[in-house]
Amino acid sequence: MEYVTAVPHPRSEAAGPARAGRISLAVALLAGALGAAVALLSTRQRWSEGTTTVAGGAFSLTAKGSDVTGVPAALAIVGLAALVAVFAVRRAGRLLVAALLALSGAGTVAAALLGASDSSALDDKAAQAAGDTSATVHALSHTAWPYVAAAGGALILLAGLLALRYGRYWPAMSGRYERDGAARPRRRPAVDPDRPEDLWKALDRGEDPTSA
Repeated sequence: MEYVTAVPHPRSEAAGPARAGRISLAVALLAGALGAAVALLSTRQRWSEGTTTVAGGAFSLTAKGSDVTGVPAALAIVGLAALVAVFAVRRAGRLLVAALLALSGAGTVAAALLGASDSSALDDKAAQAAGDTSATVHALSHTAWPYVAAAGGALILLAGLLALRYGRYWPAMSGRYERDGAARPRRRPAVDPDRPEDLWKALDRGEDPTSA
């Protein structure tokens, strides 16, 4: 007769967190790398455009994301560096780096959304083009690229939240090389007492061949 028990097997209990760790690691790496790339690419695109009056005529002006604000690009780079650094640290250090990764994503989102309606970059260009500090831009319009940058920041934020939640299950770069911190003893070559050359080599190394 077979008996059914409700007690979970220890191996099945450990498999759940391990599987969640693998899945979250893959998602975080993909989201973080893709988010940083999208945010950086978006800042190189045209965010706003308009016209100003120069010598009695209309003069077209455009502003890239990097003209409006350099914060999204800078935070995207910080987030990418933090994503790599997560695997170089453990315990409290990993939590701090994961928090930095999440904050980088949140800051990228905030800066991009604030830049979506900003006109100061075009006003500065209008003043330079007209040679008049009071000149402003007219017919101002914005593109969708600031929101694309915000989406990239959201992906970085997602990577940071996953690192905060599941980072303790992720491997570390140095984990495969570390054991117990003690130096491994050197393995002595085998000494054959019937071979005189082995005896002499052992004596040259300062070993007692008779103790083998």
